[in-house]
Amino acid sequence: MLPPGDGDRIERFTRAERYVHWVTTALMLALIATGAILYNDQLAIYTGHRQFIAVVHLYCGFALPFPMAAGVFSKAYRADVRRLNRHTAQDRLWLRRRAWKRGRSDEYGLKVGKFNAGQKLNAAFQCGAILVMAGTGVIMWFQSLASVSTRTGATFVHDWLAVAIGFVVIGHVWFAIGDRHARAGMRYGTVPRRWAEQEHELWAKEVAEREQAAAQARGGPERR
Repeated sequence: MLPPGDGDRIERFTRAERYVHWVTTALMLALIATGAILYNDQLAIYTGHRQFIAVVHLYCGFALPFPMAAGVFSKAYRADVRRLNRHTAQDRLWLRRRAWKRGRSDEYGLKVGKFNAGQKLNAAFQCGAILVMAGTGVIMWFQSLASVSTRTGATFVHDWLAVAIGFVVIGHVWFAIGDRHARAGMRYGTVPRRWAEQEHELWAKEVAEREQAAAQARGGPERR
């Protein structure tokens, strides 16, 4: 399918990046659903097949890091990981002045790169949470690996971190629902240039400079 027509468009995510995102999303949703069933007795009784659901939960948890690990074979994915891992003074200002509210970035003259500070924090939290959930899940499942007190602590951390992940996922979806161009970027891979210049000015300039350099290398006219 082609993206909706919004004039001049630029690539935001490659196909490999989108596959990593959607496979990770599918696994995360499966973990949230099966985890909720395992945690809530009423849901477990209504659904049945508790042992099967537990196995699905286990293997989805083990599979969760693999899409991100496979992403390292993509040059664009590695470049975006570096961007997400780079926090600047503008990012701190973006958070302090609540620039996630519509119009605040323009109001304060904040310049955002490909990812804003909220997206960077979300990525950092999710990556850390996946590691902690995997570790505590292993302790809970393979009971011979640790003492009773350690398993109790692992269960406590696992359950409450799952709740935190659920709220973060809801927030992520909420912001995505409010920005159709951001959703289109992950669905189709491209976004309108005008949207990029407004919401991610530094990244839009970076793309424009790269296009001009490519045009000059081909001997063609520069983009105005």
